Amino acid sequence: MAYSIALAGKGGTGKTTIAGMLIKYLIAHDRKPVLAVDADSNANLNEVLGLEVTTTLGTAREEMKKGQVPSGMTKDIFMEMKLEEALIETPDYDLVVMGQPEGAGCYCAANTLLTNFLERLVGNYDHVVMDNEAGMEHISRLTTSDVDLLIIVADTSRRGLTAGLRIQQLVKELHIGVGKTCLVINQSKSQPHPEVLRIIAEAGLELGGIIPADDAVYRLDLEGKPTTTLPDDNPAVVAANRIFDKILAA
Repeated sequence: MAYSIALAGKGGTGKTTIAGMLIKYLIAHDRKPVLAVDADSNANLNEVLGLEVTTTLGTAREEMKKGQVPSGMTKDIFMEMKLEEALIETPDYDLVVMGQPEGAGCYCAANTLLTNFLERLVGNYDHVVMDNEAGMEHISRLTTSDVDLLIIVADTSRRGLTAGLRIQQLVKELHIGVGKTCLVINQSKSQPHPEVLRIIAEAGLELGGIIPADDAVYRLDLEGKPTTTLPDDNPAVVAANRIFDKILAA
């Protein structure tokens, strides 16, 4: 059964970059095959990984809802075909992009078929890494449910930390089957203030670690180049790998 890891946090905290680092870490530690799922409607995990996306699962839902299923083909076969088309395969990991959120009208049938096929797909992998939308809406919609590890990414701002703590609280209130939750502070220019550490401790949230702000990460992102090409001795990569060693030790 696949070990599932989801990332969440306020927009701009760098969770997609960390998701890319995590995928690279899992491959390097022979924890493959890995399924990467971009559940952000503003999809850019493919850019971090250096892959081109030609179709998404959102497109399949739209086509099914609009009755664009070819004559003589059942809806379940159509959805399975579209899922296979949307899967981007590489030797060590695969990527599937969820795409744009639903429009007006009912998507119940399409979503049910899509969920069933995704559940079957997940069974083919050792690890699943899901990069979620910014904020907390995806949590309240229960799209981040039944995951083994939830990594909440926050920056050093008070708003970033507050958003992270709210996500943790919402996860507790909704009882959505998250096995373990930890916080990662990203883009840090200095060690967190003792007050920040106190707030995290009082919330009962495990601090996975701190990733420093790094010009190389910023430059690659600005140039639209894959951040997974960062060398292993890059300070941000070193810090991220140390965190992954810690939180995935079991």
